[in-house]
Amino acid sequence: MTDPTEAIRRQQLAEINAEPGSREALEAKHGQVWDTQELGRDFNVEGFPAPSVVVRRKADGQRGSLLFQHQPRLYFSFEPYH
Repeated sequence: MTDPTEAIRRQQLAEINAEPGSREALEAKHGQVWDTQELGRDFNVEGFPAPSVVVRRKADGQRGSLLFQHQPRLYFSFEPYH
């Protein structure tokens, strides 16, 4: 089965990881940032279509996605699904 989003996701992944940001830089640009432990505290992970992660927020059950970078592994830019 062919994934029509694969080329776009590969490009995003390369862009995000070409110049990974510090936690502070990501917070300034995207707002709240989570490390892996914080992600597990606040979300249930449902899938990893890199560079995104599909999540369900534990506080209210809201489904959405986050972007992530590899080094340091940080998650950011929560986008709720409607």
